[in-house]
Amino acid sequence: MNTKTTNTQFIKAEAKRLGFMSCGVSRAGFLEDEAPRLEDWLSKNRHGEMGYMENHFDKRLDPTLLVPGAKSVVSLLFNYFPEAQQRKDSFKISKYAYGTDYHFVIKDRLKELLFNIQEKIGKVEGRAFVDSAPVLDKAWAARSGLGWIGKNSNLLTKQAGSFYFIAELIIDLDLDYDTPVTDHCGSCTACIDACPTQAIVDPYVVDGSKCISYFTIELKNEIPAYAQDKMEDWMFGCDICQDVCPWNRFSKPHNEPLFEPRPEILNYSKSEWKELTQEVFSSVFRKSPVKRTRYEGLMRNIAALSQK
Repeated sequence: MNTKTTNTQFIKAEAKRLGFMSCGVSRAGFLEDEAPRLEDWLSKNRHGEMGYMENHFDKRLDPTLLVPGAKSVVSLLFNYFPEAQQRKDSFKISKYAYGTDYHFVIKDRLKELLFNIQEKIGKVEGRAFVDSAPVLDKAWAARSGLGWIGKNSNLLTKQAGSFYFIAELIIDLDLDYDTPVTDHCGSCTACIDACPTQAIVDPYVVDGSKCISYFTIELKNEIPAYAQDKMEDWMFGCDICQDVCPWNRFSKPHNEPLFEPRPEILNYSKSEWKELTQEVFSSVFRKSPVKRTRYEGLMRNIAALSQK
């Protein structure tokens, strides 16, 4: 077995030991196919008020601009599908936000993985990324054979659906590269049909500025009147296009203690959410992704849902 293969096998085994669901590797280089798609998406203002999406256009498409001398993108999936879910008659929070903020949880594992690679293999330069830098994580995961990008623009896998986080190590180490898998969406349009705001404007194209997740997290102004009666009780994020996806019937509960739901998230009624105070918000959502919308933002969302 050559060194490249040995190193690749070590990285994948170590990723599994650290709790990652799966790991794939692709050659670092310019994402030629993604460039026109990203340019078109931005030109049609499908990012809405997410101005940061316009920044670092070149870096989003070329990982060697993020890590000089980069040779490999190691893509990793981390399961967050919860065993317990919220009561049906309450305002809803996206499943990824039930527990501790994934940035804390996964970044620590990635740093450990990179450290272990350096300990085992020697001098390897690289950086860890978890959804907070200009990296097209779904495109890299698809290139690395971890799934295909579905009609709802999420990465899908036959074995586990889509309720997982995507992260990367970009490193200056030659490895064995995986190959993409085929698309298994077929003629299914479940996600397109189910989206209340018609944010999936074409198969495989989501207008971010029409998405319920955008309204409840990214949008800083008032939620538009036309959207308020279509939000189906989502107060933070939205899982509709994932919930209806047939591949998510294969989702299995995660085993990460830090992602365990906070009891209030599962049990609070609508009236309890409406009466939420800043103090309780700070306690319930300590180290939570929900802190991103701030107390004022969450109460704005609840007020919009309560006007129906």
